[in-house]
Amino acid sequence: MAPARILIVDDQAAVREELAFALRYEGYEPAEASDGEAALARAGQGGIDVVLLDIKMHGMDGMQVLARLRAEHPDLPVIMISGHGDIETAVVAVKQGACDFLTKPFDTDRVLVSVKAGLRLRELAMQNSTLRRELARDHEILGVSQEIEAVRTAIERVAPTEATVLITGENGTGKELIARQLHAQSPRSQGPFFPVNCAAIPADLIESELFGHDKGAFTGATSARRGHFEQASGGTVFLDEIGDMAPSAQAKLLRALQEKVVTPVGSSRAVSVDVRVLAATNQDLQEMVQRKEFREDLYYRIHVIHIHSPALRERRADIELLARHFVQAACRRNGLSSRKLSKAAIARLREMPWPGNIRELKNCMESAAILAEGETIEVQDLAGTGSANRPRTEAAFFELQTLEEFRAATEREFIRRKIEENGGNLKRTAERIKIQRSNLYKKLERYSLR
Repeated sequence: MAPARILIVDDQAAVREELAFALRYEGYEPAEASDGEAALARAGQGGIDVVLLDIKMHGMDGMQVLARLRAEHPDLPVIMISGHGDIETAVVAVKQGACDFLTKPFDTDRVLVSVKAGLRLRELAMQNSTLRRELARDHEILGVSQEIEAVRTAIERVAPTEATVLITGENGTGKELIARQLHAQSPRSQGPFFPVNCAAIPADLIESELFGHDKGAFTGATSARRGHFEQASGGTVFLDEIGDMAPSAQAKLLRALQEKVVTPVGSSRAVSVDVRVLAATNQDLQEMVQRKEFREDLYYRIHVIHIHSPALRERRADIELLARHFVQAACRRNGLSSRKLSKAAIARLREMPWPGNIRELKNCMESAAILAEGETIEVQDLAGTGSANRPRTEAAFFELQTLEEFRAATEREFIRRKIEENGGNLKRTAERIKIQRSNLYKKLERYSLR
């Protein structure tokens, strides 16, 4: 492993020599620059892990160099070097992005401790950058169809604004991906992204989740709690399945959107919030407004911009690309060797109805990648056609060993069939099997049906 490279920037040769000797002795590779311009040029060549930067230099001083380094190399740790009379300036430098400052004459141990801390910051910054790239890849909107190109174009136009966006589409079409892309491409991208599934939270708790509560506000509120709107300050709140939000919460949400304030449950104090709200639904909110099931004023407030997420059957040109992507992702996630799809399997995928949309395709590809006997996924390996993935027969149920296993298996099959009968509409399914929609969501997670 190559030694860490430390750039020493000072217009005094003796200072550079002293620091270079100490760093080289500890196994680091020092590089030197006698002025600000040379330092910026050397940093621009890459390969520098930490910069030791003097404040007082001829020509461009250290503060000017720091500003340029922060702008051009934001992840590069900079340690300021100051004389006794420069302490106040060094403190200002730390506030402007320097990670530490050293005073002359140098204490060698102090220099090494500071450099090690700077290298640790560099490592963390690189890990953070890697995680952000991986996260962006996981949330990338894939496809070449005209339908998905229209979605990407809408995101590019709307993301830089503060407009509230309503995202519509069937379950499993990737509405949350659209919301994440709107956040990632917005000026709020460095802030938090809070997804909230309004259907999965009981009606009596949704206000507390969104707006927080005071101690003693209700049974079980043993301490005060900040809601998602406060926690997401400077970022984005994504309200998924907003059509299932309780009427009382709808009124508070409208106030939050109009006045930028929320009132925690059990409190009379108003709390200012700075969030952008994105909402999604698979229901027809206009019809719900006519049936008095959704507030009309809230509907128009969240319907500033509308983006429709197309069903998978409406973008069949993307199926092959998505399927290959999901197969490779499943192989990486499960430690499998690379798999490929046969032409017959691809043709079958293009013919399938996909009532569960992209989510169903993703689960199908993971199952196929795991169960395929060879490196090529064939038609018989696809969920719904392969024997390993068909619904259990009556005999298979009675092969189970415990009553709990039998109950879970039959409940899973019952829910799966009812969702299929209702065309993937979870609200209608919950109504017809007479359970709360929040409980249905929990069962979908439990039985890996989502």
